[in-house]
Amino acid sequence: MRPVDSDRPAPLRVDAETAIILREAYHKIESLYRGDHYGLYDYVRAVAAKFTTVDSFFVGFLHGSNRVRYPYGYDGGRYDDPATHIFGPNGQTAWLLKQRQTYRFAYDNGAALHAGVPTGDVTKESADAVTVPIFRPTQNGPDQLFGMLSMHSYTPNTYDDNAVRAFEWLCGLVERVLTREDEDKDALRRLPAGDDSPNLLTSDHVMEYIGHRVATLREIATEAMNEPDVANSPVREHLKRLIRSTEEMQSELMEMMLATDEGPERRFASLTKAQQGVAVLLVDGLENDQLAAELGISLNTVKTHLSAILKKYGMVNRAQIADDVRKYLIR
Repeated sequence: MRPVDSDRPAPLRVDAETAIILREAYHKIESLYRGDHYGLYDYVRAVAAKFTTVDSFFVGFLHGSNRVRYPYGYDGGRYDDPATHIFGPNGQTAWLLKQRQTYRFAYDNGAALHAGVPTGDVTKESADAVTVPIFRPTQNGPDQLFGMLSMHSYTPNTYDDNAVRAFEWLCGLVERVLTREDEDKDALRRLPAGDDSPNLLTSDHVMEYIGHRVATLREIATEAMNEPDVANSPVREHLKRLIRSTEEMQSELMEMMLATDEGPERRFASLTKAQQGVAVLLVDGLENDQLAAELGISLNTVKTHLSAILKKYGMVNRAQIADDVRKYLIR
């Protein structure tokens, strides 16, 4: 008799039809969607709709101490605009942070779900929902809950155990893709490049990205307007308006950048590269010994850097520094 492999994970308890759907999803996600987050979320939503009813679907990520940013939402066959919301102590996000497990509507008859900001069609109320938290590993302590995926139905008792297990498995794939991307970035940062400063995403990067995407839309509209069958079509006027709107948006983006608060950027730029590395880690609440271990420097060097940072910022404690650096990082 073949011995039982005790280290082998238990098989996922889903029906055969669902298993076939998930197996296909695994191969497609592994090969197609690394780096394409919109495509990843859209595909996961479509896969879930193959084994259950998905009237509304969203992806959310925690940002700062009390915000959730929703880069992808879908309701009633239509893409929902991205949004940011502050979460309170009684809603679904707070429930996930406390319980650290999948939320099901049946647990509290939707009390936590309806205590938060509504998603999707606000004229309707979700009658069933499943929200799965996603985690990333940390160096010290438990894994960090950094996001969630949620599917909703406007019909009661839609999500049985088969649907919940399958959705959790799908969300686990998303978690691994996003975590692997972070690990890849960390691996790149470890390469010797003569620069110890972290690879920061700034508002300049965001503006450049948006400007590039808007320019792409303008080019598509311009190409469409030059098609022969559009010359005398009413669509031509709509395309002209779209082109002008994209031009205006690109100009306004640049103007908005000029109007942003330059204080956090100016103060951060006044630091040396080594001091910037310390300042960024203050945002994560690291103590002096943790800073030393993370940066590979002595405790005395950490104290020297902190003293210089406080002096340059003109502030009295590290919490104020962390708050100012946070403003710089999310600008």
